Amino acid sequence: MVHYNWFKKLNQRRKAHMTTPQKLQEQFHRCMPLFMALGDEMRLSIIEVLTQEAFNRRPASGEIHFEDHGLNVNEITRRTSLSRPAISHHLKILKDAGLVGVRQEGTANYYYLTLRESNRILMELGYRLEEFLY
Repeated sequence: MVHYNWFKKLNQRRKAHMTTPQKLQEQFHRCMPLFMALGDEMRLSIIEVLTQEAFNRRPASGEIHFEDHGLNVNEITRRTSLSRPAISHHLKILKDAGLVGVRQEGTANYYYLTLRESNRILMELGYRLEEFLY
């Protein structure tokens, strides 16, 4: 009987933490800015350019710190087929979605990837989907 009560309590706790349709919907809403930002080919090309920059400048240890690297709008413009105003527009969307950060050095702004929080949010969605479906 003791074992049954323990299992019953464990099952009740598990049900309390299970993903409900409402929790799943909330997680989708948290991911929406990311999906919108990633849903444009030009923004993906900017992310690719910033990734290549960080990778090419990584230290000998191999560990990449994106915030230590970055490109300004002129440098991104040279590496893509977009105009400066278009680059600025897309960088704002990426920044608002939490995918890009900005570091100011003198009068120049350097843009870099900020993926940790975005990855966490997307992983949480995957976890909730899996929990809901299985």
